[in-house]
Amino acid sequence: MLEKVEEIAGRIGGQRHLQSLRDGILLSMPLIIIGSIFLILGNLPINGYTDWLADIGLASIFSKIVNGSFGLMALVAVFGMAHSLAEYYEVDGVSAGIIALSSFVIVTPDLVSNAGSGISYAYLGSGGLFVAIVVGLISAEIFRFFVQKNFTVKMPEGVPIAVEKSFAALLPGLMVIVFWGLVYLFLGLAGIDNIHTLLTNTLGKPLSVLGGSLWGTLVIIALNSIFWFVGIHGANTINPVIQPIWLQNTDANRLAFQAGKELPHIVTNEFMFNFVWIGGGGATIGLVICLWLFAKSKNNKAMGKLTVAPGIFNINEPALFGLPIVLNFKLLVPFILAPMAAALITYFSMASGLVAKPIGIVVPWTMPPIISGYLATGGKISGAIIQIITLAVTIVIYYPFVKLMDKSQLKEEAQEESHELSKTI
Repeated sequence: MLEKVEEIAGRIGGQRHLQSLRDGILLSMPLIIIGSIFLILGNLPINGYTDWLADIGLASIFSKIVNGSFGLMALVAVFGMAHSLAEYYEVDGVSAGIIALSSFVIVTPDLVSNAGSGISYAYLGSGGLFVAIVVGLISAEIFRFFVQKNFTVKMPEGVPIAVEKSFAALLPGLMVIVFWGLVYLFLGLAGIDNIHTLLTNTLGKPLSVLGGSLWGTLVIIALNSIFWFVGIHGANTINPVIQPIWLQNTDANRLAFQAGKELPHIVTNEFMFNFVWIGGGGATIGLVICLWLFAKSKNNKAMGKLTVAPGIFNINEPALFGLPIVLNFKLLVPFILAPMAAALITYFSMASGLVAKPIGIVVPWTMPPIISGYLATGGKISGAIIQIITLAVTIVIYYPFVKLMDKSQLKEEAQEESHELSKTI
């Protein structure tokens, strides 16, 4: 059964379109984090601070920076996805990415006013992610098809490589742009004036039920832990499909926070990475602290010392493969239960208003707990407190399983020492 699960999950994780989707999202991460920094700077929890920023003219500049970084998520992602997929096919990734970016702009409706026309930030950011995914992947497929069929302009020898690549991309790029131009035309003839609304309603709503609800979150947590348990990178397998939903929820909270409105979502990118998977997949910070403080066997003591420092920064590969957790049935139950408990406690605390919701700041996943909770909730102490509580709960969940494992390990070490002693005698 484990071999079958590993084979299927391995195929999913290695699927070229999912890998390209993941790469496109990752390409936009630096801008998202930079935008989050300026969102924090523009909204520090100090009385009179925001009014002071407005008076000196920095509030509008910070807002512009946030929109020009965080707000370009879809624009960067469409380039990244097309580039990654084209590179997989060993064709010109840069040209494919640029053409996909152009196609994204072509299918996106213009915002027309007396001053001129343009594209709304609503479509360039998280609101355009679904269109970015579709346009990026399809554009790369069309581009590589015509390149591999040699439907290109051939240049004579001696022409600079940059010029040769530009002309080689001319005809395939033309086919891609004509295709999306026709899509825009036919949608208009069918009375559909916004492809973003169409795809969000058809693709986004089913996924948002899974990615934005409590029960869906628990399913994702269980799958992530099971994948890791059989030695498959859970995040690389699941995140390409569901992370766009979390990022959309993050950005929706950001926009609501900037507008002074009620935050619409609890389950966001930060909810998962900073409040649920504390210490990494399986909420293993509780495990490494138990090993560090309570283990008595030589092996487990050594693993506790080695894994606690990376665990604080949410890096748990040393524990996953060194202890190991992978294929260790003694730890399977807490490996699933600990992150579920963290999710349930945090979700209901935020839903009841006891804890502030994430305000749309993307905190790096390596940020240690307590600090990350404080930052993700916009400088609210409740965000740090709930992480302290869930951290304590994960320790309680892992403790009896670690003690049983440690007891078994102590017996094995005692037997080995006895065997070595008898050899010596």
